[in-house]
Amino acid sequence: MRNVMSGSAGRVVQASSIGTVHLHNQEPVPVPFQLPPAPRCFVSRQDELAALDGWPLLVISGPGGVGKTSLALRWLHDRSAEFPDGQLYVDLGAHAPDGPVDPEDALEWFLHAFGLRDVPASFAAKQALFRSVTAGLRFSLLLDNAVSSAQVRPLLPASGTVVVTSRWRLSPLGTDGARFVEVEPLGQRDSVRLLQELVQDGRLAAEPDAAGELARLCGGLPVALSVVGARLSARPRRSLGRELDELRDDRLPELDEDASVAAVLDLSYVDLPVRQSRLYRLCAWLPGARFGAEAAAAMAGEPVRDVSGALEALVEKNLLSEIGDNRFRYHDMLRTHARSKVDAVRDDGLRRVLRWYVATAVSADLAAMPGSQRVGPAYHDARPMAEDPVEWLELERANIVASMRCAHERGWPDLVWQLCEPMWHLFLKGHHYADWLETHQLAIPAAHRSGNPLAAARLGAQLAMAYVNLGRHEDAVSELNAVLSAGLDDPVSETMALSMLGRVHLDRGDPAAALACYRKSLDVRLERGRDRGVGMARRRIGQALIELGRPDEAIAELELAESFLTDPIERARVRTFLAQACADAGQADRARSLLDSASNDLRTSPFDRADVLVLLGTLAEDHDQAREHYTAALACFRDPADPGAVRVRALLERHDHRLAAEVIPEQPTGEEQRDPR
Repeated sequence: MRNVMSGSAGRVVQASSIGTVHLHNQEPVPVPFQLPPAPRCFVSRQDELAALDGWPLLVISGPGGVGKTSLALRWLHDRSAEFPDGQLYVDLGAHAPDGPVDPEDALEWFLHAFGLRDVPASFAAKQALFRSVTAGLRFSLLLDNAVSSAQVRPLLPASGTVVVTSRWRLSPLGTDGARFVEVEPLGQRDSVRLLQELVQDGRLAAEPDAAGELARLCGGLPVALSVVGARLSARPRRSLGRELDELRDDRLPELDEDASVAAVLDLSYVDLPVRQSRLYRLCAWLPGARFGAEAAAAMAGEPVRDVSGALEALVEKNLLSEIGDNRFRYHDMLRTHARSKVDAVRDDGLRRVLRWYVATAVSADLAAMPGSQRVGPAYHDARPMAEDPVEWLELERANIVASMRCAHERGWPDLVWQLCEPMWHLFLKGHHYADWLETHQLAIPAAHRSGNPLAAARLGAQLAMAYVNLGRHEDAVSELNAVLSAGLDDPVSETMALSMLGRVHLDRGDPAAALACYRKSLDVRLERGRDRGVGMARRRIGQALIELGRPDEAIAELELAESFLTDPIERARVRTFLAQACADAGQADRARSLLDSASNDLRTSPFDRADVLVLLGTLAEDHDQAREHYTAALACFRDPADPGAVRVRALLERHDHRLAAEVIPEQPTGEEQRDPR
């Protein structure tokens, strides 16, 4: 087993030959093997395959449909044993309907794939963490459908093998040491060989001229050849001559090579049964690049059991790709072709699928955060999801964000904010700041346009939390003032806004103003009689009293706070602040006892545990013990640029400086006479 630690505290991945990854303070997670299946039929390309060997950064380029991804998958699957630490994959969506994937989002997916639940907020920190995590690993990374070198460069790891596919050559990556492999359309002989592998009978040998002409009309593009092969395979009695005649009938003389591919696709399309052709048209408009059978059924307005068979048939005819268990995607050429077939009921289908996303996300939210107070009408009769709600929300996150954009573009504000509301748990626990900000910035004005100021206030308080976490205090205050001035009788949005405003005051060094906000929040909580809310408000009051230098009052508040809470992590956080108050009051032994208890309960909450370890360091009786606690606290942060990590590192450096000064006394210089605090 190889130990691979992260960041300033060492890399956090531990790769094993038996297929697990171990992360600091986390349970082992499976080694990520994310590659789509290898192509079933693959011919030639021996020169290209050989050119890929022995190089850490490879760029495969060529026209659409030429088989770039198939080449990459064939090569990576054949060498999977060379990558025991995993094989990552992402479709960068150069031609996706919602635009290319942001490299920051891709980095977040990769870090999650390695089991990192707490991902840093800044783009630069994500890049640094990814490089730290991957240093020394033997793994591969397939960046499929890249749009530019600027999109690729932030995703390059510290080690491993990277394969990039793109319609463009991405020449600037040459400065990163890339080897460029151009993929040309298949020649006549290889095109016929691919058709033979697809059809697997004697017709091509019996009609060699027709086979050659079919290959020529497909332009040597595997995507078109596979569609023709699927048609012939499904019609074992059809002659190649007849297939060729039909293709020629649909092909106008002035069309160029690319248009011949459209003619091939048209020929397959007109042959589809009604349900399949309707599904082929409609699913091309689904928000997001990948979708499940349930979303397709909602789009079509049909039962899942009926749609599943049609989806399988489209996969069989190479008009759709199956990328996972009940998950599908279009080749970008096929999506464009499907969208070219005008469908008058497209908007009806989009409304259905967006409502399905609302209903299912609400079901997931009820399971993830039972008892939470929500506003959306879909919550009235909804039931909690039986499957893992966080897993479903994470799987569909990109599609829900795309659905919100779709609803916004089409002027459906009620669906915009209702899609946002059930994502709260995912943002609260996983952060996903880019999506958190975008969704709420769309949803708040949408709620106002829908005549729902209550929803706007709840969402505004949630957006303010993201701003506070990111240190954007001016933006946070603007949102919070809007919530508090709305004049709503809503304790949820009011207390959350007051709590966030208190955090802003604490961050700005004004604990008296923070205390006033927290006391107002407590008054509202006491009036409504919700124990957890009362406990959380009292904890924050205790925190403000500590900052004000009033430890005895803080102890009383914090002891009360813990009595109102039942969640072990929330109670442990209260004990952390209580320990700080006890230490300030001269009760060092009680403080240590409280911290030891809190540390055990916070093993799954590393940022909160770091606070415990810092306090233990300040209470330590010797230098070595203090340094051990500070070092352990620093190891809780995976982002070296995290403000908490910066603070702990400064404590550690100050500690080491004082220790050195004690061992080797020196005459202080002017610089050293300044208090570093």
